[in-house]
Amino acid sequence: MPGRSFKRRLHSILPDHEKMREHRHLRHFGHLLARPTLWHLNRRNVAAAFAVGLFFAFVPVPFQMLLAAGGAIYFNANLPISVAMVWLTNPITIPPIFYCTYLLGNWILGHPSGELSMDSFTWHAIYSGLPSVMQSVLVGCLFCGVVASIVGYVGIRILWRVMVLRRWRRRQQMRRAALAAS
Repeated sequence: MPGRSFKRRLHSILPDHEKMREHRHLRHFGHLLARPTLWHLNRRNVAAAFAVGLFFAFVPVPFQMLLAAGGAIYFNANLPISVAMVWLTNPITIPPIFYCTYLLGNWILGHPSGELSMDSFTWHAIYSGLPSVMQSVLVGCLFCGVVASIVGYVGIRILWRVMVLRRWRRRQQMRRAALAAS
């Protein structure tokens, strides 16, 4: 478990669960938001939250945060972290990320990638060339979402484990030093 000060700082940054329960869009989840596991900060919940949030960050729909909230409820992940992870794709990062997913989708599907350039990659261009462009974007988004969620889940589990081991070793050293001093 990470240090108490880390958890306190994280709790101060994350929104209060009462405030999130009263949110106009999250109210639809009703009694499901009362589950305490949705608000706990432990290795399993945080890793699952990263996986859910990173997956839905790559889903090209307008209501990503609601999907991430639903995924967090379904997988018993930390709800605020999974919703926050969706903001990896924000209005500034969406064009380059989705252009890269378009190129990746073209590569996976074996399509030539010369149809759109980064300068002309807009929502209008995507929807006007819907069949070929959107198929590549969706395949690339699905691939990136799955890979990002796996890397996020495994990465958080490993990082959490390393932090626990460091803390344990530090406590062992302090105990040895106290025994040697006495």
